[in-house]
Amino acid sequence: MSQNHFTLSFPLRSPADATALATELPPLMPALFQAQDSIGTIHYSRFTILSEKTLLFLGEFDGELGPLMSAYAQQAGPVFDAIFQHVVDPPPAPVAANADAFVEWAVEHLLKPINIYTAYPEVTAKEIKALAAAADVDGTKNELNLFLVILPMKSKLAFYEVELILRARGHGTTSDLDKVGTPHFAQFVPLEGNQVGFFTVYDGGFDKYIEDFTKNIGQVFDLLFKFTKGAPPSPCRKYTQEFIDFAAGANRPPIGFYQAYPGLSVQDIHALIADSKPQPV
Repeated sequence: MSQNHFTLSFPLRSPADATALATELPPLMPALFQAQDSIGTIHYSRFTILSEKTLLFLGEFDGELGPLMSAYAQQAGPVFDAIFQHVVDPPPAPVAANADAFVEWAVEHLLKPINIYTAYPEVTAKEIKALAAAADVDGTKNELNLFLVILPMKSKLAFYEVELILRARGHGTTSDLDKVGTPHFAQFVPLEGNQVGFFTVYDGGFDKYIEDFTKNIGQVFDLLFKFTKGAPPSPCRKYTQEFIDFAAGANRPPIGFYQAYPGLSVQDIHALIADSKPQPV
C-alpha cells in the first residue's frame, strides 16, 4: 500500500492563538490547496482546532512523510510561517529556506495512528485523477464530508485499554468499514488528555452515514463507549439517534477540506479502477 496518513499536532502558545488561527487559517486555504495540487501526492487534507492549546493538520497521501513535508516547506512555506507565529518552539523561519528543520519538526510532532483504513489502497491520487480524466468522469453530483470525532476516555487506563482493543481489531475494523461502503479513509489516532480521535472522509450526508455506520461498525463503538466519558447508550444499532446526537456534539469543525479528485465517491473510484483493468479474453 502506497498510501499513508499524517496527523500533525501544533502546540499553541495560548487560547488567544487558537482563536486567532480560527480566523487566520481559512483565507490561507486557497494557497495551500494550490500547493497541494502541485505536489500531487495528497488525497485529502484538513485542519481542525483540537483544543485551546492544540491545532491538528490531517491528511492522506502517497509515499513517505519526509518527501511530502519537504514539498510542503518548499511550496506552502508561507502558510506554515503564518501558523508558526502561534506555535510553541517553532522551527526556524522562513520555512521555505529551512526545509530540513521543518521536516524534523514535523516528524517530532507526528501523532501515529492506531490503525489506517483506505477504501482503495492500490491506487495513488495521480492515478485516480488520470483515470477520471480519461473516462470523463467528475464528482459534481456527489457530496463528500468529514467526520472529526474526539472520544474522551475516562482515565489513562481506559485510554490504554481502548488502544489494545483497536489494535486487536485492526483487520476486523477494515472489513466492517468496507461494508459501510462510503468511507474513503479512516483512522483512530491517540490524542492529548487521554483522548482518541476517529477521523474519516466519507460520501453523502451525515445522518445517513451514521445510520449505515452503526449497522456495520457499531459494535466497535459499543466496546469503546465502555471507556468513554459521556457516551451514548449501547448498543449503537438500537440507539441510532442517540449516537447521531453524541457524534454531532463530539465532531470538530474542519478548517479547509482539500480534495485531490473533488466529489468522486468510493463507488466511482472502484468503478474507474475496475474499468482500467484488462478484461479476460
